[in-house]
Amino acid sequence: MTPAELSSTVLHAVRRAVDAGELDVTVPARAVVATPGPGGCGDYATNIALQLARPAGQPPYRVAEVLRSYLVGVDGLADVVLTGPGFLNISLGGAAPAALVEEILSAGTRYGCADASDASDASDGSVVGLHCPHDLRAVVVADAVARALRCQGALVRVTAEGFDREWTAALGVRVDGVGPAPVSLPVTVRPVPAPADPLPLGRDAARWALLHPAAHDRPRIGDEHLAQREGNPLFRVRYAHARSRALTRNAADLGFAAEPGPVPDAPQDLLAALGDHPRVLAAAAAHRAPDRIARHLVAVADAALPFLPTVLPRGGEKPSAAHRARLALAEAAGTVLAGGLTLLGIDAPDHL
Repeated sequence: MTPAELSSTVLHAVRRAVDAGELDVTVPARAVVATPGPGGCGDYATNIALQLARPAGQPPYRVAEVLRSYLVGVDGLADVVLTGPGFLNISLGGAAPAALVEEILSAGTRYGCADASDASDASDGSVVGLHCPHDLRAVVVADAVARALRCQGALVRVTAEGFDREWTAALGVRVDGVGPAPVSLPVTVRPVPAPADPLPLGRDAARWALLHPAAHDRPRIGDEHLAQREGNPLFRVRYAHARSRALTRNAADLGFAAEPGPVPDAPQDLLAALGDHPRVLAAAAAHRAPDRIARHLVAVADAALPFLPTVLPRGGEKPSAAHRARLALAEAAGTVLAGGLTLLGIDAPDHL
């Protein structure tokens, strides 16, 4: 069960409680599930009971008790525990990581992107217009926003008040038109300009330097983006991707390949980050905020890096189903990192 599926399961429990007359509330559009906070337990937690307590006219803990009765025994859920004022802490069955990993590997680097049938932004043929000033950072941010919107199925047109041709060769950015904003005013992309010229950093480091900070933050333009050390977030993201690809090659040398399956000790922060990827991509497109993708990739990499050294057999171990399942999870992490870097216009090297 993926986080999105778990959210739907929680909402179904709310709907059943309403239909049974145990709760008198309007079923919300979504239920937020996340890794448990301090004092929590299990794989995921939700504050849906706290959210519904006031409209239900009942204490949060009582609402949580009602919802728990409709969640216990659901296929894919191993246990539901109440903590604090009414948090529902949910433990998933062993197949949950396998379902998520299989979904990611099946979709490839387009995991999290909208299918053609789900592309609501483009369903009416309308075009999202993005306009930016004659500023390099603004053009790079607009380019990344356009990539995120197209990932969600939107048609996008990017225009700028001015554009230097060298930007295309150096950073791979293009615009569809140059000049004043069209009469039908589009979304204006106007981040805080860079304090220095990022072009000497090269395409990947320069794009990261401009995209990783939020639009209202001034980016840092310096050699720290080129450093191959843990303190450089871009290095950690690309290293985690390259390491996952190396594991696939090493496993092939040992005579086995990835196969999704139960991973009992899978890092919950990694599973949560992978499952949250579609929501992050959708939010980045909706809020015109590619920095959300960059920060999410850092979270994925930081969760994956401690796990990757545990994937391959050690010593005299022979490859087993557990090793194949762990390799599949590592490949899923690498796939998410590659897809996210591609949306930012940054290379995801197989060797680093």
